[in-house]
Amino acid sequence: MMEPLNLPPAKLNLSRKGEQVVVWCIIRKKHLVLTPEEWVRQHAIHFLLNERQIPIGRINSEHLVQINGQARRCDIVVFSEFGKPVLIVECKATSIAIDEKTFLQTSNYVQQLQAPYFWMTNGLQHVMMDCRNPGVYLSELPALF
Repeated sequence: MMEPLNLPPAKLNLSRKGEQVVVWCIIRKKHLVLTPEEWVRQHAIHFLLNERQIPIGRINSEHLVQINGQARRCDIVVFSEFGKPVLIVECKATSIAIDEKTFLQTSNYVQQLQAPYFWMTNGLQHVMMDCRNPGVYLSELPALF
C-alpha cells in the first residue's frame, strides 16, 4: 500500500486488475493504475471535494493545455461558475521534492491558464501561491467561491 499523506484520508475505491492495483477516479470516471503520483492526485481531488466542498463539475483532472504548440496536461484544474480556471493543482509522487525546479516545470500552466491560485503538492509538502502577487505564498488554500 502507498504511504500515508499529509492530507485527510480519502475513501478511494481500489481494486486489482491483474497484477496492478487500480483506483477509480470519480472525476475521469475510469480506473487508473495506482502510481505514487496518482495516489497523491486522488487524495488532492478528494480533499477539494470533501474538505473544500468544491462541486465535482468544477474539477477537471488531466486538463489539456496547449503550450508552445505542444499538448500538456495539468493534474487538476478547478473552474469558477463561469468556466474560468481559479486553481491549478500540480501533484508529484512523495519521492519528488517540491522545489524551484518543480515549480519551473509547471510555471507554463500558470501563465497559460491565468488561474489566480496554484497548489503544488507531493502529498507531504504543500506549496500554495497567489499567482496575482508573485512571491506570495499561502499557508492554506483560500475560499475559491
